[in-house]
Amino acid sequence: MTESVAVLGAGSWGTALAIQLARNDLRVNLWGHQAEHIEALVEQRENCEYLPGFPLAANIKPLVSLQAAITGCKFVLVAIPSKGFRSLLQALKPMLADDTALFWASKGFEIDTGLLLHEVVEQELPGYRYGIISGPTFASEVARGLPAAIACAGNHPATTAAFAELLRGRHFRAYTSSDIIGVELGGALKNVLAIAVGVADGLGFGANTRAALMTRGLSEIMRLGTRLGAEQETMMGLAGLGDIILTCTDNQSRNRRFGIAIGQGMSVAQAEAEVGQTVEGLRAAKAIHNKALQLELELPIIREVYRVLYEKKNPQDAVADLENRPQGQE
Repeated sequence: MTESVAVLGAGSWGTALAIQLARNDLRVNLWGHQAEHIEALVEQRENCEYLPGFPLAANIKPLVSLQAAITGCKFVLVAIPSKGFRSLLQALKPMLADDTALFWASKGFEIDTGLLLHEVVEQELPGYRYGIISGPTFASEVARGLPAAIACAGNHPATTAAFAELLRGRHFRAYTSSDIIGVELGGALKNVLAIAVGVADGLGFGANTRAALMTRGLSEIMRLGTRLGAEQETMMGLAGLGDIILTCTDNQSRNRRFGIAIGQGMSVAQAEAEVGQTVEGLRAAKAIHNKALQLELELPIIREVYRVLYEKKNPQDAVADLENRPQGQE
């Protein structure tokens, strides 16, 4: 056991990734900003709040000091909600060694600016090697060691391959890519799609509706991705289609559960409280809607999700407006 990796974010996903890295005989520093939560992890050796039932191996060290967490680590993996991404980078800036590589498992856009997260990294940490991991993975299944696969994209091929190798395990495959934009977009947009599908299921619609929303939603993702410079192959891969299938069809998805609650008549605040954890699609819907307006792109499903969430549009009316759009070629 020679290499140390820092995982920043002690929620369900950060903890699952720490467990996966620890399986590969790495020392893992698991950082969280809430002292009480980290103290509980140290005492209980389990994340009872966010990922109960999975003991933390002896080579996982929970820490509340950011400096201590990253010291001696060539790789830092950020796994926090996107709304706190920039502020964490700003805190890291004076601490990071020049040869440290930064990867993140956070999904979404920066809401105020509409920037993708790699653009935020380039603003705050220019010159650093960086990358993103994304794909069809639920935290509990990764923690259990069930077979899974992700995409790992970065700005330095050798560094990206080295980090993917740290993650790889007997039941965990990490494919590399240079398409950072495509991997980022797939991870962000699938959450909005999952809300749309959840709303439809909450309204009592069936499998036909679910399949139509997923397919036409993928078309919208590809439309936006192509405009922003993503590769179509990425949209059809793990970070695109793979994550759409997972997030839209299984109730382990927070975004899907959130959408179901909206479809059943809950307000946005009630639905978010019902889920009990960050719903990335709620914030992403606003950023993507604004990006579509800026680019003059027609993304009808994204638009209607935005109107339901931010303009209090009745979900039934949103469905009717989608159904009544002019017919066209696929």
